[in-house]
Amino acid sequence: MQKVTTFLMFKGKAEEAMDFYTTTFKDAEKINVFHNEDGTVLHGMFSIKGQTLMCIDSMQNQKFSFTPGMSLFVECDTVEELEELFSKLSEDGNVNMPITDTPVSEKFCWVDDQYGVSWQLNVSKAK
Repeated sequence: MQKVTTFLMFKGKAEEAMDFYTTTFKDAEKINVFHNEDGTVLHGMFSIKGQTLMCIDSMQNQKFSFTPGMSLFVECDTVEELEELFSKLSEDGNVNMPITDTPVSEKFCWVDDQYGVSWQLNVSKAK
């Protein structure tokens, strides 16, 4: 069992975000969703590449959202996978760093998606 789990708090779009992520990533699935009476997400679980994430919709209007200072780092299997994820995740989002090579990466990029979640996408250099 995973001992540390990423937990995302959305402003009324948790289920929409889960649906987006589980259709954007090939190895992803929605595990379960419990709803409040108003239809918002009380607790949701989904996985991406074998990593479980949890989420909720905030019951209160918070003064904060996501920050790129905390991001989800995804090791992609191919450059094509990285490019596809970059395209989908950056649509209606923000590109913090375009696709480039780095000393340790064949390709790397950093984007904030339409929900404000920050993603670092990487294809490591062959050893």
